Order: sequence, then structure tokens, then C-alpha cells
Amino acid sequence: MNANDTSTIVDPDEMFAALKRKLGKIVPEFELKHKAELAAEINKLKKEKNALILGHNYMEPALFHSVPDVLGDSLELSRRAAEATADIIIFCGVEFMAETAKILNPDRTVLLPALEAGCSLADSITGEDVRKLKEEYPGVPVICYINSNADVKAECDAVCTSGNADKVMAAFEGDKIIFIPDEYLSKNVAKAAGKEVIVTGRSLKPDTSSPFTVVAWNGKCEVHEQFSVADIENARAQFPDVVVLAHPECPPEVVDASDFSGSTSKMIDYVRTTDAPRYLLLTECSMADNILASNPDKEMVGLCSIRCPHMNQITLEGVLNALKTGQKEIFLDETVADGARRALDRMLAIQ
Repeated sequence: MNANDTSTIVDPDEMFAALKRKLGKIVPEFELKHKAELAAEINKLKKEKNALILGHNYMEPALFHSVPDVLGDSLELSRRAAEATADIIIFCGVEFMAETAKILNPDRTVLLPALEAGCSLADSITGEDVRKLKEEYPGVPVICYINSNADVKAECDAVCTSGNADKVMAAFEGDKIIFIPDEYLSKNVAKAAGKEVIVTGRSLKPDTSSPFTVVAWNGKCEVHEQFSVADIENARAQFPDVVVLAHPECPPEVVDASDFSGSTSKMIDYVRTTDAPRYLLLTECSMADNILASNPDKEMVGLCSIRCPHMNQITLEGVLNALKTGQKEIFLDETVADGARRALDRMLAIQ
């Protein structure tokens, strides 16, 4: 995705005018004034310190549409982090994303602009869990979703995102594969590929005598697991012509009942390039506001109220503090980083 046209504005009044044009119907004016001042100061300071700001699609609108130099999903931001030449990378996303930037570009200072911004899915599995899985299924290649911590990536053969999971899975030959840690993403990708799934976990032992080609872990995103088929039915009862888009971290029955499923970037492109009466996004709710701001001719059904509590920790105040103080800097064990880099490099090599 292209950079914000506001990412170089250092005058507070000019920033306020730009944000009001884009977000005036979404964010109250008094809030925009305060955030415009913060954003202008951030843009000035990042230039002085040679910093690059990466912004994930789940950022709140005033941040998303002001200071990031690059916008995108995990795959796009991973690629841009690997190529970055700035002295400092500030990752407006959760901790595993900032870790990924550090893994791919270890000579840069990588800052997470919050003291804590974790992920329920990433925290559902550890490197030790992966080692035990590999003992249980010797010789079976392991793919991990990018929504995992560095110690997990270090134990895997390749990383994937929701945008390229199908391609990464197809790149491995053989009749079995371990695909962790998101149970729903694993099932959705496996179903599309015609593969059978069994599910395991710390307290869940699969029946290994059953036919299967994909071993999934029973981790889930605390946002996407909340969506249900009833949500879709209720939306269609009120808006019969609504087009429903579901992230592949949603339960399989929700994905099946939707009109389209894809990564955050694919969802954004779908809305931008299609002409439907209205859209409902089943994903982190701030993204619908961001799409609406960039596509004012589109109508978004505002039935989503599920905000990721971890993404919500990333604020303009936090970004400014990170630039001023250097907190929170990401440090990784060199052995873990080397192993994780191999898995990430394999993902990036798959077209």
C-alpha cells in the first residue's frame, strides 16, 4: 500500500486540515485537533532521527491516516521492514510484528510504541510446544503463521501470513504438514486445498490413526473467534444487499457464510475495486473506519464493535514517546533470531 500523503506534514494546522478532510465524519473535531498536533510533532521528529514508521491496517484512524510511512498487512510490512535503510523502525502493530522487523533487519533499532502489545494467538504456543510437536510427528515440515513469537518461528521451516498461506503450504511436498498456531486459519486454508485436518494442543491429543494431511494447533485470535454465522444472518436481515467480508482467522463456518475471505490487504483491495451497495467487514473494527476514510463513496455497515485490546495499545502518544525516549526497543536472542530469519526468508522467497 502507498504511504500516507500526510506522513511528511509537520505543521499542526495543515495536519488538522488534512485529517478533517479524511476523518471528519469518523473522528470528533476536538479529538482531531489534539491528534493533529501529536502527528505533526511525530513527523518532524522522525525526520530528524531518520526513523521509518510502519502502520498495520488495524491502527486507529487518526494514527493510521497521519504518521505511517508505509501501510499494509503483515506480509507487506515484513517486506518493507527487510528493505528499510532508516536508522530506526517504529512498528505500529503488536509485538510479534516488531520482532519480525528486528529479525529481518537486525542492524536497525526497532521500537514498539507501547510497553505491552501482545497477541492472544501468538501467546497460545511456545517454542517448546513446537519442539514437542516435531517429536510427535518426526520429519513433518512445520509452517507457522506470522502471528507467532520469535521462539516459535525459530523452530519452524517457514512462516506464512493470511495473504500467502496457501502458497506457502503448496510449496512443501509430502503428504503431511504441521500448520500452527491458528486453528481456524489452518482449517480454512486446508479446506481450500482439499486437505484433511486434525487438531492438537497442550491439553488436546489427536487421534493420529485418523486420516489427515494437516496438523493444526488449537490457538485462536480473541477478536476473530467472536464472529458467528448469526452475525452474518442478522446483518443480511437488516441489509439484504450487504457484501460480507471475513478474515480467514474467523471460524470456518463464518468464512463459508461470507461472500469473500482474505487478508486485510485483500479485503481493502476488494472494497476498493468492487461496486457493492454496502460492505460488512468481520475483522478488527478500526479497519472498517480506515477503509471508509480512503473510500468515502463506499458504505460500510457499522455492526462491528470488536476492537483488539492489544492493537489498541498503539497510540500517537506512544509513537511520540518512542521517538523521544527510545522505548520500547526490541532485543532478541541471536540464536532465536537466526532460526526465525531462515523461516521468514523462506516465506519471502515464495512468490
